[in-house]
Amino acid sequence: MNVDVHGTVAEGYEPVRDAFVRNFTDLGERGAAVSVYRDGRPVVDLWGGTRDVGGGGPWEHGTAQVVRSATKGVAAAVLLLLHQRGELDLEAPVGSYWPEFKARGKERVLVRHVLAHRAGVPALDRPLTPSEALDPDLGAAVVAAQAPFWEPGEDHGYHAHTYSWLTGELVRRVTGRSIGEFVASEIAGPLGIDLWIGLPEAEAGRVGRLGRIEDSVPAGGLRVRPKRGVAEAYADPASLTRRAFGAITPEPDENEPAYRAAVLPASNGVATADGLARLYASLIGEVDGAARLFTPPTVELARAEASSGPDRVLVVNTRFGLGYMLHGGASPLLGPGSFGHPGRGGALGFADPESGVGFGYVTNGMAKGVTADPRAQGLVRAVRGLL
Repeated sequence: MNVDVHGTVAEGYEPVRDAFVRNFTDLGERGAAVSVYRDGRPVVDLWGGTRDVGGGGPWEHGTAQVVRSATKGVAAAVLLLLHQRGELDLEAPVGSYWPEFKARGKERVLVRHVLAHRAGVPALDRPLTPSEALDPDLGAAVVAAQAPFWEPGEDHGYHAHTYSWLTGELVRRVTGRSIGEFVASEIAGPLGIDLWIGLPEAEAGRVGRLGRIEDSVPAGGLRVRPKRGVAEAYADPASLTRRAFGAITPEPDENEPAYRAAVLPASNGVATADGLARLYASLIGEVDGAARLFTPPTVELARAEASSGPDRVLVVNTRFGLGYMLHGGASPLLGPGSFGHPGRGGALGFADPESGVGFGYVTNGMAKGVTADPRAQGLVRAVRGLL
């Protein structure tokens, strides 16, 4: 596929442009953007292809896209900022802020367990419909009433959808605001970041349509086969894998305006590539003279290993800090100190404090993998080769 790639790269970063072009020519990319910050300044800002996965208008500077689970890293930033300000105790039981959550054996679930995917409630006995999932009160009530699938804190498993209501309700109980409102007023607005959890109607025209392109892009990280094959776990309706990803059933239409306008901090954030990269750059350093968001101790909380080993939901080895996937295993990032979060099907944002890199990649073409998308990984390898 021939594609016009637009944007700029700083001198020496031309290999990232080459990798971005290869995504279109070799991996079936339809429309995408990548942004890299280094020590607080942009060094890569590229975009290309069509705004909508099926064609229909060019991807432009400022085109945004639903980033799926890359939203989890934004939600984690909110909880860690509240902790940094002394408003949220990571060692406190969730029930101390949200008393209804203590039901059915969840009294000892700590806030840190939520961030590290150790809370034990990755699935729901009765999945929510897409319309029900948009109601934050209902989502919180259902999660609060859910019995854990393992002893909380004793193991970990990816909370693909329930992370929305776990993090969202904690923030509402502590601040009286939704995570989306907090992001808009405390992070995105002051720092000039194009990123939303709960897309405003005024921004809807900037967002492209996404869709599946599974046949174009080879699967990434989850092709690894542990004792129980990943394919078998996804094929079994009774497996925790299927039940976790099926906590909203049927799958919501991510192109629907109502879905994008809702506040689902596990899955429906909307961002530009620059927005993701600028956020992560702001977590670890100054950007345009603005104070960094995370203090050094908070950065260490984000990237200190809190969960590792076989993941009960993803069925591969995963590593998590508090709210962030860490380098290694199913989620290779830039280096051992990196922390960030992919979005199922493609998107990726992360920070690497050692090199001062903030990285963001968004796409409208959803591929098979949950982690380690080959398009994103090609870009990461190109950046790694320059350091």
